[in-house]
Amino acid sequence: MTTHHTRPLRLESLAFGGDYNPDQWSEDVWDEDIRLMIDAGVNLVSLPIFSWPQLEPEPGVFDWGWLDRILAKLWHAGIRIDLATATATPPSWLLRAHPEMLPMDAEGHRLEFGSRQAYCPSSPVWRENVARMTRAMAERYGDHPGVVLWHISNEYGDHTSRCWCPVSARHFRRWLKDRYGDLNGLNEAWGVNVWGQRYTSWDHIETPRRAPGPGNPTQLLDFERFSSDALLELFQLEIDVLREITPDIPVTTNFMSMFRDLDYWDFAAVEDIVTDDAYPDPADPIAHVGAALNYGLMRALKGGQPWLLLESSASGTSWRDVNVPKAPGEMRVDSLQAVAHGSDAVMFFQWRQAKYGQEKFHSSMLGHRGERSRTYRETRELGRELQQLREVHGTRVRSRIGLVVDWDSWWGSTAAESLPSQRLNWAHQARAWHRAMHLLGHPVDAVRATGPFDEYDVVLVPNLYIADSAQAAALTSFAEQGGRVVVGPFSGVVDATEKVHDGGAPGPLRDLLGIEVDEHWPHTDGVTEQVTFADAAHDNPFWGEWIDATDKTEVRGCYASGELEGLPAITRRAAGDGSAWYVSAILDDAGLVAIFRDVLAEAGLPARDSLNPDFESLTRSSADTDYTFALNHGREPLTIDVPPGARDLITGATTGASLELGRFGVAVLATPRADQAPFLTLRV
Repeated sequence: MTTHHTRPLRLESLAFGGDYNPDQWSEDVWDEDIRLMIDAGVNLVSLPIFSWPQLEPEPGVFDWGWLDRILAKLWHAGIRIDLATATATPPSWLLRAHPEMLPMDAEGHRLEFGSRQAYCPSSPVWRENVARMTRAMAERYGDHPGVVLWHISNEYGDHTSRCWCPVSARHFRRWLKDRYGDLNGLNEAWGVNVWGQRYTSWDHIETPRRAPGPGNPTQLLDFERFSSDALLELFQLEIDVLREITPDIPVTTNFMSMFRDLDYWDFAAVEDIVTDDAYPDPADPIAHVGAALNYGLMRALKGGQPWLLLESSASGTSWRDVNVPKAPGEMRVDSLQAVAHGSDAVMFFQWRQAKYGQEKFHSSMLGHRGERSRTYRETRELGRELQQLREVHGTRVRSRIGLVVDWDSWWGSTAAESLPSQRLNWAHQARAWHRAMHLLGHPVDAVRATGPFDEYDVVLVPNLYIADSAQAAALTSFAEQGGRVVVGPFSGVVDATEKVHDGGAPGPLRDLLGIEVDEHWPHTDGVTEQVTFADAAHDNPFWGEWIDATDKTEVRGCYASGELEGLPAITRRAAGDGSAWYVSAILDDAGLVAIFRDVLAEAGLPARDSLNPDFESLTRSSADTDYTFALNHGREPLTIDVPPGARDLITGATTGASLELGRFGVAVLATPRADQAPFLTLRV
């Protein structure tokens, strides 16, 4: 995928605002909206995301007047525009004229109009009309002085990430021809001699619907790849139109954090600015820990470039089974956490809370009570506080830890039914490894398995089920140059066509790790075995592996129960100036913390002695200043050790040797830039 030159966003401070849907309100409300936006410090709004039917009520008949008027009002008030192409969902007239455009599920059922994303991503009719609408928007508003960003579609794949219709099947066959060249290449890649699946015509290949038994794992994996690529083609189609007509305006589409269905490395490569929609669950006391990994991906997708939090919730959402509101102060710490992790924006869904429709109970900046609503009071105060953080704008997060995020391995280890255990879950494993590093005090960046790893001392590989020689070479080079690599279970198992590597796992990682996997050994549900490490026993509830270590590989931990008792579980092998660790079990938090503490010590990095998931700190830096964010995500006050003489951007005070963070408290401490970012610890 070609990475294009990045066009900068023309904003000199942190962006603040949200989605705006003026077409849901009479025009006499607009002036009140803008008055309150100015009062709250809003400087950026996103619109008109779902307004295609209002802009083109009949084929070829456009009604631009209302959008012209609201854009003029916003620009006059000094509010910039993240202008959507309005292609998030098709108008009814288009679908009724072309019902074949409707998506189909794996059971062969057409999905009906009445929600959003009611389209097959592969439909040529849809693509033709998307390009036409994008061109119309760009030609009308491309010279508008208030437009600073193009917002393409909306949350690709949220409702329609996969389609099994005949149009998708034809597109899938074309994609396979491009990938494999001819049927012999496809039959070889798919291993069709198993169960008599050989294809003698391209027309015999369908999207992988329900079959009498387990589906071909390579076909399933390729369908995941194809489906991501189909939406990427749709995205690129709009990008091409916008860059032709408005080459100086950056483009984006809003991601959905760590989203399984789309390979965001590929999507980010073709856009200018990464944007994310983030909705940590207020009912989950450690939701912020998962959010931190999501943000570590967002800032890594463009090589550490600041990204934008384009959607978040002021309080409760409307789409969970139980939509718990955010407690007073919780929205603030959630928002500033995103800024700490490299976002140059805090944006919400949405500005004014809807009166009708599917999202009328979704919280907004301006609640149903208007100025009297709690969400308005709290978001207004946040807007003013963000002005105090102006100098953080454009700075970059400092992290010494990389965590490999690989969509092929995610798809391959979760799509097939014929795995050693259906309890394997790439995302759960990645989040557990990240959570252990969070407890030890380190922010984590996402990285590709091929690097680059230049900025890191430690690279975590929670799972690399699908591995190749290029990935192995990159990880080996990193270790030999002094880095520490930690690889998790069920890695190096198969190649890109789902064929087991010669000699079995860990395949191309064998020389780096100095081990061989003889057998995978999943546990029966309800059975928890034990692993010992550093003279302590740790729970291992799901998975084990019978591994053999070479003579030059240290055994650092063993299985302590079950059929694997006494066999190696955790190993370490010296590699040049660094080392490579292998963790063959899926361990509890305590076990991972113990292992990673040793890895950090070996890398010369600090680690917290007092572990509290509520406490988080990380640093954004300019050329001469470190801005260290200290966040208390909990309801109990915390006392932390801080650099004396730091300037707190929020309070303006100069710190002593310690600082108390109250309930949902935040401090942003400015100090001269140091070789190593400040490492804050809890005072016990």
